[in-house]
Amino acid sequence: MDDKDKDAYHLFLEDNNDSTVIAVLRILPENIAYEDMAIGRVIVKKQYRGQGIAKIMMNNAIAFIIDDLGKNRIKLSGQAYLTKFYEDLGFEKVSDVYLEDNIEHYEFLYESK
Repeated sequence: MDDKDKDAYHLFLEDNNDSTVIAVLRILPENIAYEDMAIGRVIVKKQYRGQGIAKIMMNNAIAFIIDDLGKNRIKLSGQAYLTKFYEDLGFEKVSDVYLEDNIEHYEFLYESK
């Protein structure tokens, strides 16, 4: 958690069997992380990975930002090895590679049409 969380929307998914939170992400309003809306801190519990949950979470976050908040630009800082994942969701790489926590990242931008 950080100071940005108090201004963020938090999206989470629970396991239907026992209500355990299995995935989370946060949606940051404009001018918190970037001039645009932002999605960050996408986390899926290890035992639930590989089931498409991150994609579902991201699609729900994108829909919320566009449909409910009326915004059409979303930025995020994504790990370089996930480039195809973000591009398949409609994001475009908009920066050179940079290190964040010693991990290669890119900035990505989504613009709804």
